[in-house]
Amino acid sequence: MTDRVAEAFAAVRTDPELALLDGFHVLKHALRFGAEILAAATADRAALDRLAAELAPDVAGRIGALVAERPLGGLVDRIPHTGVVAVARRPAFDAAAVLAATGSAPVVLLEDPRHLGNAGAVVRVAAAAGAAGVLTTGARDPWDPAALRGSAGLHFALPVGRAEPDALGGRPLVAFDPAGEPHGALPPGALLAFGTERHGLSPALAARADLRVRIPMRPGVSSLNLATAVAVVLFARA
Repeated sequence: MTDRVAEAFAAVRTDPELALLDGFHVLKHALRFGAEILAAATADRAALDRLAAELAPDVAGRIGALVAERPLGGLVDRIPHTGVVAVARRPAFDAAAVLAATGSAPVVLLEDPRHLGNAGAVVRVAAAAGAAGVLTTGARDPWDPAALRGSAGLHFALPVGRAEPDALGGRPLVAFDPAGEPHGALPPGALLAFGTERHGLSPALAARADLRVRIPMRPGVSSLNLATAVAVVLFARA
């Protein structure tokens, strides 16, 4: 007999169209926002049922119907403390369509993010604030399990994916830079660009910006956590 669960967890290691959902909160939000779950497993169904009833009664029944009870050691390298893992299909993503879409909600751009947990936390903030998407440049996969843990599964709530640095047109580009102007009103539908915490934005991207803005900070404080900076900007725009 084919072991569908084992096959799905084997496939997620190499298939770029799949995503590993590592933990209860990731699975909870994936279900809330319409993810296609291919397989899910827990070693302790009773504990999972109690957790779902307490923290996510709106999807508890769906979680119970999806999840197989079995040891997790042979399926994943890291067993989350909430004791549940799943495999989902990634939503279709088109960076050009995200950039071309009309509307006043901004899109967040992370230039070559280095810490995937921070990138995931940005996705979480962007979803909460009603951003139109999160784009990244660079080699790192924004759908890495570490990023999905950081977002608590909110990758499924808005478009998330990689974009080419030379194909970022269609929206006013606002670069966040300590040498920029004081943070004020932002153009509607802007592409909000954030660099790394150590080096900031590349000179090439900063030079292309329609507007360069700084976040006011106390003297002596040189930077903010990436997700904190994104949160400041997204919630201050309202």
